[in-house]
Amino acid sequence: MKIATWNVNGIRARFAQLSEWVARDKPEIICLQEIKALPEQIPEMAGPLTEYWPYWHGGKGYSGVGLLVHRGLSPNPPVYTHPDFDMENRMVTLQLGNLTVASVYVPNGGKDFPAKMGFLQALKDWAADFREGPSAVVLCGDLNVARTEMDVHPKERKPKAIGQLPEERELLEGILSEGLVDVGRAVDPDNDQLFTWWAPWRNLRQRNIGWRLDYVLASRSLFEGILSCRVLSEVGTSDHAPVVAAFGDRMGKV
Repeated sequence: MKIATWNVNGIRARFAQLSEWVARDKPEIICLQEIKALPEQIPEMAGPLTEYWPYWHGGKGYSGVGLLVHRGLSPNPPVYTHPDFDMENRMVTLQLGNLTVASVYVPNGGKDFPAKMGFLQALKDWAADFREGPSAVVLCGDLNVARTEMDVHPKERKPKAIGQLPEERELLEGILSEGLVDVGRAVDPDNDQLFTWWAPWRNLRQRNIGWRLDYVLASRSLFEGILSCRVLSEVGTSDHAPVVAAFGDRMGKV
């Protein structure tokens, strides 16, 4: 099973690119962030996207998340929920058997840093609820924190920059401590060029001068079945790239 996440930076601008990518890679579950649109503003599902149950949780021109599930995984539309701490249309979850999937867009923190820290703390508490339970979890999205110095290109490292602050990184480690694995880094532990976001100027993406802000976090039991986790830097014109994790047979047993 492939589970993917992508901050599209505007679903309407990237809808055709989403369709082309889905047709090529065929992920079973797709988590989207920054859709920046009301559900009624999003184009009608067409082509390969008609094979999915879509859910859009967004507002006009700002924030928002989506969660698409292949109809082969669920004969009926899944039940989507939002945690109590959801703000500005930033989180949606669903359950498929014993698997819980969440699409998350953590606040940037530039305008309201305490709100970002509160959201991250609430996300940690949410993850803790699954630690001893029967459900496995895959939490996907733009977490707006570069986990370590390795996750920022040397030219972009700024000790006082939001997204690189010690207190943010501490909370991200706290989320991982609740039984989750940073799949991308665990699969590629020594790659200091593993980035998912590039500022949209000075050809930074082409030069791969970026940050790693987009994650697939999975329960340890699921990670035992991991096959690959890739950043698709060639896909789309968003300032973020999709991240796709492929899980083997163990995924089917949750």
